[in-house]
Amino acid sequence: MPHQYLPIGISLHNRRCLVVGGGNVALRKIDTLLEYDADITVIAPEINEKIEYYAQKGMLKIENREYLSPESSKYGLVISASNNKEVNRMVSEDCHKSGAPVNVVDTPELCDFIFPAILRRDCLSLAISTDGKAPFLSGHLRLILESIFPEHWNKVAKYASVYRNKVMSHWPDDKEKKLSAFGKFLDADWKSMVKEKDDAAIMHELDLMLEATQ
Repeated sequence: MPHQYLPIGISLHNRRCLVVGGGNVALRKIDTLLEYDADITVIAPEINEKIEYYAQKGMLKIENREYLSPESSKYGLVISASNNKEVNRMVSEDCHKSGAPVNVVDTPELCDFIFPAILRRDCLSLAISTDGKAPFLSGHLRLILESIFPEHWNKVAKYASVYRNKVMSHWPDDKEKKLSAFGKFLDADWKSMVKEKDDAAIMHELDLMLEATQ
C-alpha cells in the first residue's frame, strides 16, 4: 500500500503563510512557523492574546475578521485551524483549486501536508510521522529520541556543519578524501569533547582531523 505523505524539507524563509483561526490550536502551529522565519498572516474574528503579542512585536500580521473565499490562493502555505468546520472545508477547497498546500488541523482528509513530530538539535532535524493515522505514536517516539539525542547534539550538529564546509573547501572533487575526513569526525568522542573542551579547542580538533586526512 503506498504512503500518503512524502517527508520533505521546504524552506519557509519569507514564504507568505496564512493561518486561519486565532485560538490555541492556531497558536501551536504559529509557534512552529515562527521557528522557520515565515511571513505569517493570521485571519480570525477572535485572536488569542499571545498571537496579538506576536503581532505587536512585528512577528506576524493579524486581520481581525472572517475568512473571505478564495483569498488563501494568494499564499504559499496555508493552515486552517478554525473552530468552524465549514470554514476549514472552504479554505481546503480554495487551496486545492489554486494549488496552495494546505493543512487543516486534525482533519487529514482535507490536508495536502501534515506536521510530523520534530526534534531539533541546531541544524539537525529529526521528524517522525505516521501518515496522520496515529499522531500520538509520533509524539511518544519523539520523547524517546530526546533521550537518544541529548542536548550536546546541538553542538555536535553545529560543528558538523562547520567541518563539512572545511572538507568541501579542501577536497571539492575528491570523494575518497571527503569520506575519510567525515569518518574521522564521526569516530570522535563527541560526548566527551563538548563536555571537556571549549570552542577554540574543538575548532583546533577539527583542523587536526583535516590534517590527518592529507
